[in-house]
Amino acid sequence: MTPLVTLAHLAALLLLPVPMVGVINRTKALWAGRKGPRLLQGFSDLRRLLRKRPVYSAVTTGLFAAGPLVLLATTLVSGLLAPLLGGFAPLSFPYDFVVFAYLWGLGRIFLMISALDTGSSFEGMGASREATYAALLEPALFLAFGTLAAATGTTSFAGLLDVGFGSPAQAVTSLGTLLTLFIVLQVETARVPVDDPATHLELTMVHEVMVLDHSGPDLAAVQYASAMKLTLCAALIAGLLNPVRAAGAPALAVAVNLVLTFGVAVAVGFVESLVARLKLKVIPQYVLVGGVSAAVALLATAWMQGGSR
Repeated sequence: MTPLVTLAHLAALLLLPVPMVGVINRTKALWAGRKGPRLLQGFSDLRRLLRKRPVYSAVTTGLFAAGPLVLLATTLVSGLLAPLLGGFAPLSFPYDFVVFAYLWGLGRIFLMISALDTGSSFEGMGASREATYAALLEPALFLAFGTLAAATGTTSFAGLLDVGFGSPAQAVTSLGTLLTLFIVLQVETARVPVDDPATHLELTMVHEVMVLDHSGPDLAAVQYASAMKLTLCAALIAGLLNPVRAAGAPALAVAVNLVLTFGVAVAVGFVESLVARLKLKVIPQYVLVGGVSAAVALLATAWMQGGSR
């Protein structure tokens, strides 16, 4: 990989999260008949938070301040492992997708610990919900990654998305894992119908309740990391849909992947405009849909490989 490609990946990783959230917000605004915020409003919001001084409770320890930083750091490193612009990544090695998943898990654990460090039963409730949904989501994510590895015969993230739609079995595999990744996006980034980052209704909050006490740069780190996770999930979905492979036409593959990534953001905005947030007791069933979808993709992969022998 050339230094230019690595720089392009880093630039996309750092800059795309803000316009991705902007596209979602503008899509929702258009559905509501409003003009909506600017596409790059997120940069102004982050700059405003970075200028503020964080406020810490007297009962908190260093773990409270460390939570957002670890979350942001793990998300940044995971972004170096994911093929954000196509079939390549700055860091690539066998089974790197396992490290990717565990980095997200590590960031989530520290965010939950920082919520518990406040001594608030309210934030503890949010951390409990986060842990419950994560325990249901992670098997589906690993099943999806394992299915893609079996379908492509590769163990590196960079080649994991090269399944295609050439046959009915390949189409089922791609669509099944695509649905799983879309649900992962919604759960990991607290989007509707799982959660709503725009509300603070205490009876239904999941992710937002854990960060109520964070302010200033700490809150900026949490929001930026969430937007980065959204971008990475959208890029993985775009990679599954991308008909142009990086090996044949790298520049065109990057361009198509970017367009599809923003298309996923539009799809997220559509869903959030047309679907209400689910009841808490229904969310585990919704997450289970991602696991079932990945299992169907695995069966299609097994059938495809069995038929080729």
